[in-house]
Amino acid sequence: MARPLLKIQRYFRRKPVRFFSLILLYLTAGSLVFLHSGFVGDNSPGSSGGRDPLVASEMGSRTSSSDNRGHKVARVIKETRRPGRRYGPPWMKKTGRESQDLEGRGGDYTSNWNRALKGRNAKDMDEGRAKYMGCFIDDIQKRALRGVSFFDYKKMTVFRCQDNCAERGYLFAGLEFGAECYCGHKIQAPNASESECNMECKGEKSNLCGGANRLSIYRLELSHESARRYGSAILKGCFHRPDNVTMALPISAVIQNMSVEKCVDMCTEKEQSLAVLAGDRCHCGFPTSHFSLHELEDENMCLHHCYGEEFESCGNDEYFVVYQTQVQDNRCMDRHFLPTRSKQLLALASFPGAGNTWARHLIELATGFYTGSYYFDGSLYNKGFKGERDHWRSGRTICIKTHESGKKEIEAFDSSILMIRNPYKALMAEFNRKYGGHIGFASQAHWKGKEWPEFVKNYAPWWASHTLDWLHYGKKVHVVHFEDLKRELFSQLKGMVVFLGLGVSEDRLLCVEGQKDGNFKRSGLRKLEYDPYTPEMRATIDELIRTVDVALKKRKMAGVPEDYMPR
Repeated sequence: MARPLLKIQRYFRRKPVRFFSLILLYLTAGSLVFLHSGFVGDNSPGSSGGRDPLVASEMGSRTSSSDNRGHKVARVIKETRRPGRRYGPPWMKKTGRESQDLEGRGGDYTSNWNRALKGRNAKDMDEGRAKYMGCFIDDIQKRALRGVSFFDYKKMTVFRCQDNCAERGYLFAGLEFGAECYCGHKIQAPNASESECNMECKGEKSNLCGGANRLSIYRLELSHESARRYGSAILKGCFHRPDNVTMALPISAVIQNMSVEKCVDMCTEKEQSLAVLAGDRCHCGFPTSHFSLHELEDENMCLHHCYGEEFESCGNDEYFVVYQTQVQDNRCMDRHFLPTRSKQLLALASFPGAGNTWARHLIELATGFYTGSYYFDGSLYNKGFKGERDHWRSGRTICIKTHESGKKEIEAFDSSILMIRNPYKALMAEFNRKYGGHIGFASQAHWKGKEWPEFVKNYAPWWASHTLDWLHYGKKVHVVHFEDLKRELFSQLKGMVVFLGLGVSEDRLLCVEGQKDGNFKRSGLRKLEYDPYTPEMRATIDELIRTVDVALKKRKMAGVPEDYMPR
């Protein structure tokens, strides 16, 4: 063994240039590998530019121009300073195939759009989310469905059409010529023979998408939020006339043949976020303390038909029908870093899937300050979370997102807002995020395969231990339940702002209520048709819920909400 080594030594002594060249090549190769591992994956939503190839057009309204107005090219950021942290249950060790999969994604929090779209094929479609109504005649001059229309001559599918119509709050979705999608609130055409809807969908040969001037129409089962839409506008409800209408709603006009569309169009042109119908009069304005929209009335009080559209309600002199237009309320849109670096580190802690990103969106709008993160997620940075790129100890952000647990990590923070969500919902949300991206969905293959049972086995105990750790080691903890925040946004968010040590602006909070969803909200249409939890899973999770409930009450806090508790 010594002789070969001696020969190599003599060789390089005679050829020093070759020796140093070999060392240089070795170091260069190592540096390239190190740099590659530090990059955030290029396949994040921000980098893909993944615009839906569907071309949106408006049938007799302005939703198309409103949708496109805010579409800007996102700046893609590659993180070279530090690799994204990966979080998970403390006892889980990623090895072999799973760790390779994570490395290929550039970190667990930078999943790509391709994976989200793979699950949305014909085989995975849930038949129960829409009811087939039949084949209908469609006239170019007088459409059967008179809302927004979409065209995709390469990839149109039944689900894609249904999903796009549902997101805009339409009750019906219809497909024609195998590639055209039409949305509407009512069907305004007679039936045709089923044999006339005979064209295959361009994106899935197994399904039919209407025919020549024939629509295959589906009635959509919308989420609560989507069901309250009227095209691009959102129905806020029926409200009593404010004491001072002129101060509450400064813009007003009488409209002949009043309809929801006419009032919404008028207020959109005036750049007001509220369109308020009062008989033949249309009022426009913004939510204020004079008209906060917090005291909802029975919708039957507003059931007075519009003069221009018998299927719609236009309210009356005493009870107003209120819609939110697509006009952005800018009173809460300005955000910046803290003017002076804070010496106090405040955590926004949660189990993954418990609404942390949504809470950050609300806090940023309510306070005007950016939130930070213990991790780096390029897709979130490109969506407007500018504090994402700051080091979590920089002191420039109002609070820091974290999913960490354990004594050392928790004691690094001076105080914390602890978000808790029903574990049954949180686990499903995180599973969807893990296999479908921030607003995507896991495919049926993932739900029915080995991934889901393994996920529940590892993550359900972590849901409990995460909360218990923060309650035990946290120095000053303010608990917020996701369900309470969703149900009582104004009061819960106000409490969070006060905990952050900031003054409360009521107008700013009212502005937040109108823009509460942000960019990270899954479609309410795609839901599982079955319960993914087995009796064994439920028994385990129910016991974990009881444990957390007891721990909260020991800290003199309210226990978990009633809908968490086993029934």
